[in-house]
Amino acid sequence: MSKIMTLQEAAARIHDGDILGLGGNVLHRAPMAMVRELVRQNKRDLKIVKTAGAMDVDMLCFGGCVSSVDAGFISYESEYSLAGHYRKAVESGTVKGNEHACYTVISALRAASYGVGFMPVKGLVISDLIDANDYFMRVEDPFTKEPVTVVKAIRPDVAVIHVQEADEEGNARITGPLFEDVLFSRAAKRIILTAENIVHGSAFTGSSKKADIPHFLVEAVVRVPKGAAPCSCPGSYDIDGKKLKEFKGLKDLGGLNAYLKAFEKSDYKG
Repeated sequence: MSKIMTLQEAAARIHDGDILGLGGNVLHRAPMAMVRELVRQNKRDLKIVKTAGAMDVDMLCFGGCVSSVDAGFISYESEYSLAGHYRKAVESGTVKGNEHACYTVISALRAASYGVGFMPVKGLVISDLIDANDYFMRVEDPFTKEPVTVVKAIRPDVAVIHVQEADEEGNARITGPLFEDVLFSRAAKRIILTAENIVHGSAFTGSSKKADIPHFLVEAVVRVPKGAAPCSCPGSYDIDGKKLKEFKGLKDLGGLNAYLKAFEKSDYKG
C-alpha cells in the first residue's frame, strides 16, 4: 500500500501539543523541509526531542511552534556560532529547555523502544542536571543498594526522519551516519519520512542491505529532493552556508515569512 503524500498532508498529521522527534544531527540530514512546513502551518506547543540540534530547533522556536525542548545540544557548528532564536526563546521563558547530555536523550529513547518507563544512566552520578530536569531521578539499585540515576522514557508522538531513499510503502535506507534515527523509529508512536528519492521496492528486497527503517513502522512518505537543505545530506549535498547565515540574521517573524517564501521559489523543494 502506498503511503506517499504531499508535504502539506504529512505536516497536517502533526498536531499541536505533540512530542516531536527530529532526525539528523546538528547541520546534517535534519528534516528542514518539514520544519519549514510546520512553521507555515502555524503549529503550536510542540515538545521537541533531539540529541543534537541546530537550525531545525532554532527555526521552530523562532516560529513560535515550540513549548519545550529536550536535547543534549542545541547550537550550530563552530563556523556558524550559537542558536540565537532558541536561546532567546529559552531566556524569555517562551520555551522550556530541558537540558540533557546527548546520551541521556538516547537512553530515554531506548527505554521507550524497550517498552519500559526509565533507563539507568551510569555516567550521570553527580550533576546539577539531576535536580534541574524532571526527567532525572536518583533511586536505589535493588541489587547493590547503591544510588543510581535513571532517566524517564521519552516516547515521541511523531518522529520526522529525512532519508536518502524510501519506497512507497515506507521502507527507508540511510546513507552515511545513522545518528539516532533508527532508534527514533523504534521509540516513536508514529514515523513520517521525507526522502530525497522514491525507489522501487525491489531496491530493498533485492539488495544485501535491507531497510534501516522498515515499512510497518512508517505512517507517511514524502518525496522532497533537497529536503534537508540548507543543512547537508551526506552523499547528496553539503551545507548551504549563505542560506544558513541569512536565516541566522533574521530579526522578526516578517523576515522569517519572507525567508520561507523565498525558499519556496528557490531550487529547493519545500
